[in-house]
Formats: sequence, C-alpha cells, structure tokens
Amino acid sequence: MGRSTLEVADIVRAHRGAYEAQRGGNLSTTECRVLDAIVRCRTAALGGHLLRCSDCGNEDISYNSCRNRHCPKCQAAAKAEWLDAREEELLPVQYFHVVFTLPKEIALVALLNKKVVYDILFQASAQTAREVAANPKHLGAEIAILSVLHTWGQNLHHHPHVHCVIPGGGIATDGKEWKHCRSGFFLPVKVLSRLFRGKFLAGLRAARDKGLLEFHHSIVELGDEATFNEWLSGLYQKNWVVYAKRPFGGPVHVLRYLARYTHRTAISNHRILSLHEGKVSFLWKDYAHGCKRRVMSLAATEFLRRFLMHTLPKGYVRIRHYGFLANRHRADKLELCRELLQSSAKAQDLPGPVTDDAAVSLYPCSRCDGGTMHRVCKFEAGEIPRALQALHQAAPP
Repeated sequence: MGRSTLEVADIVRAHRGAYEAQRGGNLSTTECRVLDAIVRCRTAALGGHLLRCSDCGNEDISYNSCRNRHCPKCQAAAKAEWLDAREEELLPVQYFHVVFTLPKEIALVALLNKKVVYDILFQASAQTAREVAANPKHLGAEIAILSVLHTWGQNLHHHPHVHCVIPGGGIATDGKEWKHCRSGFFLPVKVLSRLFRGKFLAGLRAARDKGLLEFHHSIVELGDEATFNEWLSGLYQKNWVVYAKRPFGGPVHVLRYLARYTHRTAISNHRILSLHEGKVSFLWKDYAHGCKRRVMSLAATEFLRRFLMHTLPKGYVRIRHYGFLANRHRADKLELCRELLQSSAKAQDLPGPVTDDAAVSLYPCSRCDGGTMHRVCKFEAGEIPRALQALHQAAPP
C-alpha cells in the first residue's frame, strides 16, 4: 500500500467549517488554537528559512513549525532536544515498561474533567509503583519513574493510560546500596493492579467530595451521590489492567522507546490513507485481535471530533518524573545511584553515544545521500519571493 501525502492539516482545511457547524460553533479556545496551528504549520503563513546542502549545493525552503504539541508535524525538534537531556540521566541497569490503564467506564468522566482525572491517574500510578517497590517483600528500595500520558487508542477513541519507564532497581532504604530487581522481572502485576485501582478510585471520590468533578451530558446522573457510589462500587469489582511489557535490552533501547512515545500525537500523518467524499480512511492496529493492521473509515467531522478529544488543557504537563528522578533532587540522587552502581557487580555497561534514529539530523538533504542542509537566511511571512530572488541573484551563473 503506497504512502499517502495526506495530512491532518488537509482534513482540517476541508472540513473544519462543517465540524464547527455540527458543534454549533461551540469549540473551546484550546481546540480553536490547535486547529489554527495545524493549518498554518510549515506553511508560508509562519515564515521560514532557506536551506543549502553542504555537499551538493541543493537549495530548499523550510517553513517554520507551529510548535503546538498536538500537531503531528512539529514534534521532531522538541523530541530531539528533550532526548538529549534524558540521555544524561540513564543508568547502567535494566529498564522496565509498565502501563497503567483506566477502565472504559471512566473515559467519559475523564474527558469532561481532563485536568482533575489525569492528575489522579498520574498520582495513583506513581504512588502504586513506588509503594510496592518500597515494600521489603518485593524490592525494598526507592525507585524512579518517568511517566508519559497518552489519552488515545489506535482508533482515536478516548483511552487514558500512562506509560511508565522504570529503572530495574533502586536505592535501598538505608541509602547505602543499590538493590537490583530480579532479572527480567520488576514487580508483581496483580499487586500493582489492585493497589492502583484502590488509589485511583479513592482519589476520584476525594475529588467529587471537594466539588472538583463536573457531570454533564450522558453522565449527568453521576451528580447524584447514591448513583455515584453505586457506580464507584462497580468499578471496585472490576479487574484493572496494569501491563508490564518485556524489559528493554539496554539504555539505547530506552531512548528508542522514548523517541517513539514521549512526543507522539493522537495520530501521525503517515497513517492517513485517503480523504474522499467526506470520509477519512486511516490505518490502525487491532490489539484485541493479534495487533492486525486494519483500515478504519470515518466521516471527516467524526475524525476531527475524535482527534480533538485528545487536546490537553493549556500548560498541562504530560511527561512527569517521580522518585529519585523528581526535579527537586534529581542531580544529587543520580550521582548517588552511579556511586552505588559502581560497587555493584551487576551493573551493565554505561550508556554510550546515541546511535539510533533519535539522533538523526533534522535536515538531511533530499537530493544526495550524505549531505546536510544548512540555513542560509530566514524570512518572515510574505517575504518568500524577495528571499528567493536575492538568493538566486547571488548565485554564480
């Protein structure tokens, strides 16, 4: 199947009017900003700069990105900068990947109360992992967690969950040794699942008692305390999903993972196949049936509705650090970890330079194999003709 050149921006340009009409013009300020940014991203409307290849002299225009975190086109630069900082924090140990997922019954409550519910999700998952790890029956150590919030499934439905990247061990309670996890095993998933369920639902109950939750539309009945209590009781009876994936092969594999997940948007442009007669078709993985690749077709207005479900409140932080990676004492704790690991016979090789695709140049030449495009000059919106004319006049005949 050939790769399409369609982008989310094309769908917004063609069907934003119909979507706004369907919503009665009732779009939030955040949604409007996201749509405005996406259609302007990498276009003349934002200005840009002229590039020239260091090897073959090829010249090209690179338009400025919108830098909106919901835009599928402009995450590469932010991702590369963020990964550089994370490389310095890697420890020579095995790393684990644990996913905490909310049941589908909570999805609509979360959608109508994003900041409150996502905060509870972050706190409950981090507290769960840290408490179980601190228990001497399991590890008996202070661990670190890097948590990344995702709110989507492959079909763009609302599916809040956090991906946690966790070093395989931690600082012993006396601070005098590094305690390693068992090889290939982090913490018992059933214990994590039950504790996570209890902590999240307790946080949800506390938020309701403080009047922090709003109940509208199809969940308006949850505003009644008796109905809310019955609903909450049913959630206590469910088995919640905490999934521990296979451990990473080493620090470089951790960076590869982070490169794929930390700055991801609800859907990437390469998954969009077609836009025809008001319908958008895109690829998705059906995890319920062996991760089979399937094609989903939606009305363009429904596609935009699902895409905008995943916009975050202004300023909301979706990548967070806990334990000895918490900002207030990260440098000191990492130094202690390295000192303790140096005396540990189980320490792996220290991470070397990143050699995977996280370090690929942002401006490779499209004409030759080895060249890199360098900036020649910049231009503001509307100045492209003058900039091009000046460049070509300066070029030798």
